[in-house]
Amino acid sequence: MTEFIEVPKGLDRVIVADTEIGDVRGEEGFYHYRQYSAVDLAQHCSFEQVWYLMTRAALPTRAQLEEFKAQTAPYRTLTPQLRELLPHLTGASPLDALRTALSAACAARPMKPVLDIDEDARADDALFACAVTPTILTAMWRLGQGLEPLDPREDLGYAANYLYMMTGEVPSEAAARAVEHYLILTVDHGFNASTFTARVIASTGADLGAALVGAVGALSGPLHGGAPSRALDALDAIGGPENIDAWVRGELEAGRRIMGFGHAVYRTDDPRSLHLRDVADELGGDIVDFAKTVERRVIEILAEVKPDRKLYTNVEFYAGVVMELAGVPRPMFTPTFTSSRVVGWSANILEQARDSKIIRPRARYVGAPPPQPVPEGGFAA
Repeated sequence: MTEFIEVPKGLDRVIVADTEIGDVRGEEGFYHYRQYSAVDLAQHCSFEQVWYLMTRAALPTRAQLEEFKAQTAPYRTLTPQLRELLPHLTGASPLDALRTALSAACAARPMKPVLDIDEDARADDALFACAVTPTILTAMWRLGQGLEPLDPREDLGYAANYLYMMTGEVPSEAAARAVEHYLILTVDHGFNASTFTARVIASTGADLGAALVGAVGALSGPLHGGAPSRALDALDAIGGPENIDAWVRGELEAGRRIMGFGHAVYRTDDPRSLHLRDVADELGGDIVDFAKTVERRVIEILAEVKPDRKLYTNVEFYAGVVMELAGVPRPMFTPTFTSSRVVGWSANILEQARDSKIIRPRARYVGAPPPQPVPEGGFAA
C-alpha cells in the first residue's frame, strides 16, 4: 500500500527542493541572492552585474561584464516576425501580451527541451529570453499608445534602456538608478508561485520558453503578481493627511486589504520596502512625504485593530512611489517587475534542469466512493 505524506494546504512552509540561488528569511527581514544581500547588491551593483550573478553563480569581473553585455546586445532587438506580431496583441493586458509574444519569440528561436541540450545551450536560451523581455514589454506599451517601438541603445544600461524604450526619452541618471534599484530588489524572492511554476515545468524537461511562459501566467494572477499601482491608487483615494484615519478604518470595516501592507513571508519590515523608501527620499517630492505619513498611521491603526498580526509595508508601497517619480506609467508597474523577475525565473529553471527528477505530488481524493456503476447507455437517470 502506498504511504502518503500529509502537508499543509498550499504547501505552506513545505520544503520542496534544495537551491543555491537564494533564500528569504521572513522572521529576520532579510533575503539574498547567492549569499549576497539583495539590498547590498542594489546599493553597489548594476542590474547587469546581478543578472550575471544569478545565471552564472558569481559576480563578474569588469572584463566578464563587458563580454556579457556584448553577448546579450543582439538578443535585445525584436525580430521582423515579432514586430509583425505585436500590433495584433495591443488589446490584451501587458502580461497576456507578453505571454503570447515571449512564447512566439522562444518558438521561433527555436528552443529545444532542456532535457535534450547541454548547460551552455540552456544558458544561452535564458540569456535570449531575459534580454528580449523588456524590449517586448516596452514595445507593447508604445504600440498601445499609438507610437512606434524603439530599439535599445548600445550606450545605455539596462534600466536606462528600459525607460528610454518606454518613454522615448533618455532618463535622468537619478531616475534610471532608482528604477535599477527596484529591478535588482525584485529579481528573485524564494519559491513564490511563479518561480515554483517555472520549476515544475522545467522538471518535465520542457524548453525554457515553456517554463517562462508558465511563470508569466502564474504571475498574472491577482493573488500573486501584486500591484504597486494599487498602493498609489490608495494614496490618491486618501487625498490628504486629514483623511487617513477615516479611509483606513473604512477599508478595514469593509473587510478590504490595505494595499501595500502585509506579506505572506515577512513578520517584520520588508527589506525591499525599507530600501525603496530611501530611494524615494533621494528622489524627493510631496508624494514621498505623504507616503511616509500614511505608512506611519496605517501601521498604528493595523496594530490597534489587528494586534495579533505584524503588518508592515511591503515592496508594493514604495515601489509605486519610486516608479511614479521615475516616470513609469502605472499600467507598466507590474510589467516592470516582470522584466526583472524573468532573470530569477531563468536562474531557477537552469538549476532545476540539472535535476532529472520530475516534480509530481499527489492529490487526496474527497469525492463520492468509487467505483460507482455506470448506467446502461451512459446516460444519467
